[in-house]
Amino acid sequence: MDVDHGYHGERARFCDEQMADADRDDAGFYADRARAADGPALELACGTGRVYLELLRAGVDGLDASADALALLREKASGEGLDPTVWQADMSAFRVDREYDLVYCPFNAVQHLRTVEDQTAALRRVHDALAPGGEFVFDVFVPGFDVVCEEYGEWREERVEYRGETHRYRTRTRVVDEVEQEILVENELYALDGGDGDTGEQVFAERHRLKLLPKREVEPLVRASPFGEWDAAGGFDGSPLADGDNVQVWTLRKAGG
Repeated sequence: MDVDHGYHGERARFCDEQMADADRDDAGFYADRARAADGPALELACGTGRVYLELLRAGVDGLDASADALALLREKASGEGLDPTVWQADMSAFRVDREYDLVYCPFNAVQHLRTVEDQTAALRRVHDALAPGGEFVFDVFVPGFDVVCEEYGEWREERVEYRGETHRYRTRTRVVDEVEQEILVENELYALDGGDGDTGEQVFAERHRLKLLPKREVEPLVRASPFGEWDAAGGFDGSPLADGDNVQVWTLRKAGG
C-alpha cells in the first residue's frame, strides 16, 4: 500500500468539514451493522471519525494510516468527553490483540490497496482479526465507463466554505495506468485574495492513486482468501448487485460461530 495515502494537514480538516454535510447512505448502514454485531467491531480507515464517532460509545475500535486524521478524530472525541480506541496502522499489515465480530471499511478505502499482494494481505489480516462467524463488510464503487469518458481528465472547480471563509476548490480524476486500471485523484484548495476574486495562497494539494475494482476483480481475491462465504449487494439497501449500480457492498464471513 502507498505509505503516503490518507488525508494530511489541512486536507484532513477540510475533508472532515465537507463530509459532515455529505449525503451518503454508508454512515447509517455501517452504524446499524456495528450495533447489530454480537461483539466488538473494528473500523478500517476510520479517518477523522465520520462513521466512527457515532459508534464510539458502542465500543468500536478504529485504525487509519493518517496520523493527522486520527489527531483530528481524537480532538473531536475529546470535545465530547470521549476517549477513542484508535491507532495508526496500514490495513494490509495491522495486528490486534482481541477478536472482533465485525470489521468494516467504508467509502472506497479498500481501493487504496493497489497490488494483489496488499489486497490479499489485508484480507488475511482481517480474517485473523475476526472471531469465528465474524464478518468483514466494505464498499467500493463500480467503475462506470460513462463517468470515465465524460468526467475524468478535466479539472472541476467550485467555491466552498472552509473555516468560515470562501475558498476555491478544484479536483481532477484521471486514469494513469490503463493496464493496471489505476486512477489518480488530485485535490487542491486555494484561499481567495479578497480583491477581484482571483486565487490566492494554496492551502493544500494532495494526490491519491487508487485501484479500480470491478466485481470481476474483487471476486477472485475473495475466492482466494480464507473467507468461506460472501455476497455482494448493489447498494446499502441490500439489493443484489446488478448492471447500473454504482456501489458494491461486499460481506465476507469467517467460518465457525
